[in-house]
Amino acid sequence: MVVNEIFYSLQGEGFLAGVPSVFVRLAGCPLRCRWCDTKYAWEEDAGRDCTIVEIVETVCKHRCPFVVITGGEPMMDLQVRQLARELKALEKHITIETAGIAYIPDIPCDVMSISPKLSNSMPEDVTLAALHKDSRLELAVLGELAFHYNCQFKFVIDSENDLTEVQEIIDSTGNIDAGRVMLMPQAATKEELLAKSPMVADMCKLAGFAFSQRLQVLLWNNEKGT
Repeated sequence: MVVNEIFYSLQGEGFLAGVPSVFVRLAGCPLRCRWCDTKYAWEEDAGRDCTIVEIVETVCKHRCPFVVITGGEPMMDLQVRQLARELKALEKHITIETAGIAYIPDIPCDVMSISPKLSNSMPEDVTLAALHKDSRLELAVLGELAFHYNCQFKFVIDSENDLTEVQEIIDSTGNIDAGRVMLMPQAATKEELLAKSPMVADMCKLAGFAFSQRLQVLLWNNEKGT
């Protein structure tokens, strides 16, 4: 597997925000979200080739029960299932962070953390936008993940107009539990996060969704590996 980085930090988003966790960031993602904060992990060779044994050994150097497998897009690598099995054998709590564009069965994870990409993620570059548009949203895959895994759904909100699109995705998928849906502000800096948070909080109250903090932005301004 190509590993971009492994680091120990706090989970920044979702229902486990604030929980100390070891992050395993795999390289490679077919999407090109304009606001992506891990562009350095986009390419499939953006990291070091590691065996699953090496990854597990590095994770276990941190005496922490929570492990987050992220990317990039970890669900593009079938080996993620075996990696999760090895970590689960050591009684790790496993979260997999994904855009929900690929389905792999029988992964022993505790949380499938899905961030479906709204139209606000479209890149400005015309060529990249065409590729992104065709792959950013897979409703059938979202439905499979929601059926087979314990999921949370995090939607990145850039404006009030995004709420309609979120609801359309939930309705079209048909089996997303609204109680597992979170909205979080699109923000690259602490200033942006603080500015947009009240708007997103109001949207959460209106729709009945939970608000997701972004601690990696609030505490460290998205600094790599924190």
